Amino acid sequence: MTFSVQQVRSDFPVLASEVNGQPLAYLDSAASAQKPEQVIHAEADFYRHGYAAVHRGIHTLSAEATQRMEEVRQKVAHFLHAASAEEIVFVRGTTEAINLVANSWGSSNVKAGDNIVITAMEHHANIVPWQMLCARSGAQLRVIPLNADGTLQMAAAPSLFDERTRLLAVTQVSNVLGTENPLAELIALAHQHGAKTLVDGAQAVMHHAVDVKALDCDFYAFSGHKLYGPTGIGALYVKAGILKDMPPWEGGGSMIATVSLTQGTTWANAPWRFEAGTPNTGGIIGLGAALDYISELGLAQIGEYEQTLMRYALDSLSQVPELHLYGPADRLGVIAFNLGKHHAYDVGSFLDNYGIAVRTGHHCAMPLMEFYQVPAMCRASLAMYNTVEEVDRLVAGLQRIQRLMG
Repeated sequence: MTFSVQQVRSDFPVLASEVNGQPLAYLDSAASAQKPEQVIHAEADFYRHGYAAVHRGIHTLSAEATQRMEEVRQKVAHFLHAASAEEIVFVRGTTEAINLVANSWGSSNVKAGDNIVITAMEHHANIVPWQMLCARSGAQLRVIPLNADGTLQMAAAPSLFDERTRLLAVTQVSNVLGTENPLAELIALAHQHGAKTLVDGAQAVMHHAVDVKALDCDFYAFSGHKLYGPTGIGALYVKAGILKDMPPWEGGGSMIATVSLTQGTTWANAPWRFEAGTPNTGGIIGLGAALDYISELGLAQIGEYEQTLMRYALDSLSQVPELHLYGPADRLGVIAFNLGKHHAYDVGSFLDNYGIAVRTGHHCAMPLMEFYQVPAMCRASLAMYNTVEEVDRLVAGLQRIQRLMG
């Protein structure tokens, strides 16, 4: 199948918008991607014609909604190449997934004197839950340091692991630098020491195929809204042998087998005991539509187009005077930069005047800002619907800022 960016763009209604009298150039998909009509329609149609509370309903709408929800669980398992749909837990997003692991598996398996290994490039969502767990348990948090080019100091990694290492938590792709980490090497290192591995896949799943069995990770999390699906929905993969022994984190409806005021409570089987309360069924339906959409386009074709666009963007940005790029030459999805002496917020505000949407700030990665000794960065993220013309507009906008502001 030939990838057509113009055909893809026609599926995203917001991309036809204007901002400040200019055509929208949306370069902020790493924060949250736009939604195609297919996703919008699937979710809206569910609420119009098929909505009902799932689980245990005997009436037709409830049974059909439950079936549709479980079909999406199957789609997620297929998308990640998991062994079974029962290894997939629906969550609000990557942040909730990581907190679930920290509070369920972590509270049961991490004790005083143990340690958890992360990297210096992690999103706050893959730092703070482990800091909180360490504070509760008396464990130690260890950090794999960075090189100046935004890659990991892999030579330093082995010394951080020992017989008390319980978990490696690592991003597959940095949300700031676009660095794709050497997961195979890191996961093998962790497993050599008997540690489990959690992969934050929030910035990876939209760019290329993910095979959790091949990775041999123990936990894998991603968010639907970065994958062209609805907000408020995501998925957590957990190896079946681990998931079945994890205690529930949240209590309520749907996660129980029996409840007695005198005999106590017993839990539902995994994964349902981790899905307390009424789920975001509409979001789950929308996530299924997003997976169908991505699968029809083909992740290989998407990845090839995005990499070509990324090379063009990096070459074009090299023509902007005093532009400082952060991260390695080989990267996925994002380009973080600062422009001379200008604060990132000012640059982002000027670009918005030209209809160009980029992200500015610390990007939920304050330790990374500290490493580079900057208060903030601009970040342009490239998705499958972005074009060479939009890159040219970004470059022209930055050049204009340089001319006007000096």
